[in-house]
This record gives sequence, structure tokens and C-alpha cells, in this order.
Amino acid sequence: AMEEGAALAPSGPLCEAVPADGEGSFAGMTDDPAGTAASNNPALSTLVAAVVEAGLVDTLNSDGPFTIFAPANPAFDALGEETVAAVLADQDLLTSILTLHVVAGEQLSSTDLAELDSVATVNGEDITFEVADDGSLMVNGQATVGCADVSTANATVHILDAVLMPAG
Repeated sequence: AMEEGAALAPSGPLCEAVPADGEGSFAGMTDDPAGTAASNNPALSTLVAAVVEAGLVDTLNSDGPFTIFAPANPAFDALGEETVAAVLADQDLLTSILTLHVVAGEQLSSTDLAELDSVATVNGEDITFEVADDGSLMVNGQATVGCADVSTANATVHILDAVLMPAG
């Protein structure tokens, strides 16, 4: 059995979007804090633009530890250009959305998440977890983890196929 806290290898279909080598690769991301690691990863460029716009880079580069749910570029594309532009222009909404994707104080692996019903986010709202019949992990009934267990220096990152939206 996996010992608790042991890092799992990244897995899932969205992992293919991550570069094979360089700073933005899985290996390259392990020694950088989450904000920096994400900025080196082209699969997360829309998320990074949003994090910069919200002024959250320093937060994501702080000590942590964090569990971060990172929507891949297609997740933002699915919202449509107009919606993305509107969200980026609304600092409060943008911050609310982004902080719904961050759990502070612990680095939770996909195995940990599968055993949890829900977890509190930096947003203040809880997000829920459910393992689908095909073994994939659903987050908040809104997204599926497409690439789990990406390690950075201060966080465990799970790449999502959709953007989580706050209930509020």
C-alpha cells in the first residue's frame, strides 16, 4: 500500500498536454512553487493569466502546503470567450472562482480525495468529491480530474477538465 503523504505519479488523459521536459514538465514543476510552476506550463496558460489578473501569484508561491485544482486551457475555452473576458474583468468574481480551486494547509493526493466527501476551500465554500464508475474523480459535480497528482514545491496539483463555479 502507498504510505500516506507519498507522492503519486501524475496520471490521466490531460497529462498529455503537459510538456515532456523543461521547466513546465512534471519533473521541472517539482522544484518550483505552484504559481511559478503553472506559469511554465503551456497547458495552464489561461489559468495563469487569471491568477495574475487576480493578484494571487504570491499567494500560490507562498509556503503552503496547498492542494490546487487547475483547470486546463480547454476548461476555460468551454466557458466561451465572452464569459472568460467578463470574469477576468470582475476582480471579486475572479477571486471567488479561483479560490474555490485552492485548499490550504494540506497536499491531498487523488487517493486522499477519493476517500473524502468534501473539503473546505480558500473561497470558504466546500467542494465535493465523487468517484465515477470509470474510476475518474468528479469534483463538485462540475469537473473531472484529468491529470491527478502533479507535484510542485508547495502543492499537489490536480488538472481539471472544467472550471468550478461558486454556488454564490
